[in-house]
Amino acid sequence: MPKRILTGTVVSDKGDKTVVVNVERKVKHPLYGKIIRRSKKYHAHDENNEMSMGETVRIEETRPISKLKTWKVLERVGAAAGVATPTVSEITAGDPKDEKVKAPEKPEAEAAAGE
Repeated sequence: MPKRILTGTVVSDKGDKTVVVNVERKVKHPLYGKIIRRSKKYHAHDENNEMSMGETVRIEETRPISKLKTWKVLERVGAAAGVATPTVSEITAGDPKDEKVKAPEKPEAEAAAGE
């Protein structure tokens, strides 16, 4: 029997040598006929910790590696879409603590009327 191969998006890479891959499929509702998206998460073995969040990967069914892992990562299909990690300099560049906050100035007409 051939091994199943699925394509999905990496949603977590926090575990050592493990990634969680979200695989979406489309099914037709039995009564109403509308196409519905269904998704399932698979824990897959990533031996070299090469995959990261947001990447599209292809996974293959394999022997049980652990309680949850019965899939392994075959290859990277696409790069991460729009997932960029900011650097320290980018984070501190827009830090509002470095700038002094000034009180808004009142127009002279309102200041004279208030006295």
